[in-house]
Amino acid sequence: MAILRLENGTTYTQLSDITRELAPLNIQLNSWPVGDNPEIQELLAKDAIDDNQKEQVLQALDGYFQQLKESAGYQSRDLIVLHPDIPNLDTLLSKFDKCHIHADDEVRYIVAGEGIFGFVRPDGSQVEVTVQPEEFINVPANTEHWFYLTGTRKIKAVRYFTTTTGWTPEYTNTQIRSGLAAV
Repeated sequence: MAILRLENGTTYTQLSDITRELAPLNIQLNSWPVGDNPEIQELLAKDAIDDNQKEQVLQALDGYFQQLKESAGYQSRDLIVLHPDIPNLDTLLSKFDKCHIHADDEVRYIVAGEGIFGFVRPDGSQVEVTVQPEEFINVPANTEHWFYLTGTRKIKAVRYFTTTTGWTPEYTNTQIRSGLAAV
């Protein structure tokens, strides 16, 4: 269940409340079941999986990819697997924990673990949403945001792409307000 936190400390856990708060940004947040295939569940429970296992997970979830291909022209997908034993994890994550935008939508389907997306709303206020397993989030292109992992420092997420060229973060220099910044 997603958790949205406002700067004033208010939190929302109901999808209707979160959707209302994110509406000015046109962010889509949905729940997509992973299913109960025991082999896939076993792979999702592991910290690290190899490329063949990643492809096995992706193929099991390709019904969602087909929907995105048909409805929005998505062309490719991959599975990112992050956990504390990855060399240079902090360096990798430091590319995304500052306010930035992308030229393309940022689309993630969290299949294990969790992460936090922060957003600057049109009125200048900031919010953070914790996305958890079986949650799909689409952050529209040019939406000012940041991302970091929760304290577990583990996530498996399917990333969907219309192209791969719009993925370089363009930093905005907007400061993340106290209480919303990654610790």
